[in-house]
Amino acid sequence: MAKERELGFAPVDRELDKVGYDIESTRPDGGLRFIEVKGRRADAREITVTQNEIRTALNKPDDFILAIVLFHEDGRRKLTYTRRPFDSYPDDAAASVNYTISKLLERAEEPS
Repeated sequence: MAKERELGFAPVDRELDKVGYDIESTRPDGGLRFIEVKGRRADAREITVTQNEIRTALNKPDDFILAIVLFHEDGRRKLTYTRRPFDSYPDDAAASVNYTISKLLERAEEPS
């Protein structure tokens, strides 16, 4: 939320609404960005993403961001944004899918 405000956006916490993302952030032009936040220890290998989050990302490809926050043992945090993080819809029977963090980070960038 703080990073979005710092970037000039107006974020709203939607985590408890179960809409497929955690933050709805209004751009200066009035458009919306949908941000799903995943926080993990820096040595973690995977993140779990729900079917709803994946479907939201694929249905709003230009507006969805997967924000990954890595927490280091020394207290440092590293935030990255990955746009278009997923390539395909999950099977209807899958409640969630595990993704390899290193693969997602290959496409990540500094928040903007």
